[in-house]
Amino acid sequence: MKFPVFSALAAQILSVSAGTVLWDGRFNEFSASTDLNNWSWGNQVGPYQYYIHGASAVTSYVNLSPDFRNPADSGSKQGAKITLDNTAYWNGQNMRRTELIPQTTAAINKGKVFYHFSLMRKDTNAPALTREHQIAFFESHFTELKSGWQSGAAGVSDPLLRWCIGGQTKWSTNWDAGVWHNVAYEIDFSANTVGFWHSTGSNPLTQTIAPVSASVSSNGADWHVGVLELPRDGYPDSNEDYFWSGVYIESGSLTTSVAGPGAAPVPGSSSSSSSISQTPTSTPTSTPTLSPSTLVTSTTKSHSAPVSSTSAASCSVAQYAQCGGNGFSGCKSCAAPYTCKFSNDWYSQCL
Repeated sequence: MKFPVFSALAAQILSVSAGTVLWDGRFNEFSASTDLNNWSWGNQVGPYQYYIHGASAVTSYVNLSPDFRNPADSGSKQGAKITLDNTAYWNGQNMRRTELIPQTTAAINKGKVFYHFSLMRKDTNAPALTREHQIAFFESHFTELKSGWQSGAAGVSDPLLRWCIGGQTKWSTNWDAGVWHNVAYEIDFSANTVGFWHSTGSNPLTQTIAPVSASVSSNGADWHVGVLELPRDGYPDSNEDYFWSGVYIESGSLTTSVAGPGAAPVPGSSSSSSSISQTPTSTPTSTPTLSPSTLVTSTTKSHSAPVSSTSAASCSVAQYAQCGGNGFSGCKSCAAPYTCKFSNDWYSQCL
């Protein structure tokens, strides 16, 4: 992959100040989304695990194009359009899901790391405002984005894009069409804290929420690049598209430039990384306190709940959470009345 030429000075700045990329999910090595089919449990190749999707061809759920990336993200040659359609039901569940999971043995669940991505929607095939969507989430849902009407909330619809910890909203904004939201989760797996960095368009990331305490838990193979939509009676399925760009995980200092590591800076945007500031640069939007998704009814319950402990022997997870499989080191007990059901050698689930 050849990136645009940039000056020796810019290269020197990037090499000195940028963090270390632990895992790169920027789709640069893909010729088409059909390359995802090369991955299987028996042939774990490429940057992504691809198994959480409906029964149709991969092009029904994931497509790649330079038009799908943030124009400021010069480190990516293309972005991804992730789609929910009326076939996007995985493993017999009643929730629509299209998700990619990092395929890596890197220590993306150790120490302080930064999970980067940019997200955008359009007016065409817009995410429904009448259903809850869980986006860029971990299996225990200790941090994630959410959009649409939140399960158990008053009203019928909700236009907000939210950042949540343990199901509680910490930041929100109207999710307007055509606006790229650039995000970095600042996760310290040693200190059990999560912070939130954000910007729009080509603007460099700024710390919106300083690190706060969270029930941080990950086995290194449970971050979902994609979306899960909870069902809701009376609101039929419609096609929904989510556009992704600049997906990678780094350690060390934070790359604040939307251009990303190893790329030429885009005119008007920051070209360097930034050390972590301990003071948030803005105040989070005040939003109603939501009940965690574990408190909603069984027909709209999140597929997993916050983990009660980081010890696999003493914790439990809720309906639809992973509870076993080769290499799985997370919680292996299910909250009552659910039990851990075998799906295949690599995946068991609370049902």
